[in-house]
Amino acid sequence: MSDNVSNNFDAKSALAAQNFTHLLASAHELADLAGPLTLKHFRSAMEVDNKSADDFDPVTAADRAAEEAMRREIARRFPDHSITGEEFAETQGEGEYRWILDPIDGTRAFIMGWPMWGMLIGLVRNCEPYLGLMDQPFTKERFWSSADAAHYRYGDGTTGVLKTRACDGLASAVLSTTHPDLFAPGFEADGFARIKGKVRMTRYGGDCYAYAMVAAGHCDLVVEAGLKPHDIAALIPIIERAGGVITNWAGAPAITGGTIVAAGDARVHAEAVALLSG
Repeated sequence: MSDNVSNNFDAKSALAAQNFTHLLASAHELADLAGPLTLKHFRSAMEVDNKSADDFDPVTAADRAAEEAMRREIARRFPDHSITGEEFAETQGEGEYRWILDPIDGTRAFIMGWPMWGMLIGLVRNCEPYLGLMDQPFTKERFWSSADAAHYRYGDGTTGVLKTRACDGLASAVLSTTHPDLFAPGFEADGFARIKGKVRMTRYGGDCYAYAMVAAGHCDLVVEAGLKPHDIAALIPIIERAGGVITNWAGAPAITGGTIVAAGDARVHAEAVALLSG
């Protein structure tokens, strides 16, 4: 490699690293901005609306206020970036970046006063997961991806690097899913039943928090269905850069949502996909 080519490569790498650092800092600032807006309503006598005509899909003023605040700040800082959120229509920008927001992942837990919810801030670049952040304002916990690792900050202020734990197979694995009702009768319910029958232990009610615990090495496997991109985009880089594997049940990329399996150990993931795919 000539000196000119080498210098150009180094300059592009330095610029890319600088840009990532700036975008990650912006994600943290978005969480700092929106988190207090959710806490104004948490464990209060809030009004709950239903977004679905066929089921119960709750939304609160906290969801809307947090997403509106993040959207305004993104538009101010990055007017060419696209925005996809759970509560409002898509904003189409001209650039290569798209922010994917879920202001409260786990609204059912939120309205019950349970702390098993979180704010998801994801950024994709040319449709590929670029960075992700999951914030729990009530417990003051935060989980995020850097360029080549994943990190945590706990409520007591301690910080560190997230690392999934080794697990040799489903028989030794701890499984989490938000609720068994996620799985439609037939293929989905049958697949989950096969997995549940193989693991050591299953716990319900985690929402996005369960994925953070996989990244932190406290849980081995999350299996879910019916997810939207805003439910999963922020969690993909956190899981992967902590050493885990996350795909859909067929082993394809998880970015579009649908059926999702996340594992801390590739051996558990491979065994799970084999069972889930039928």
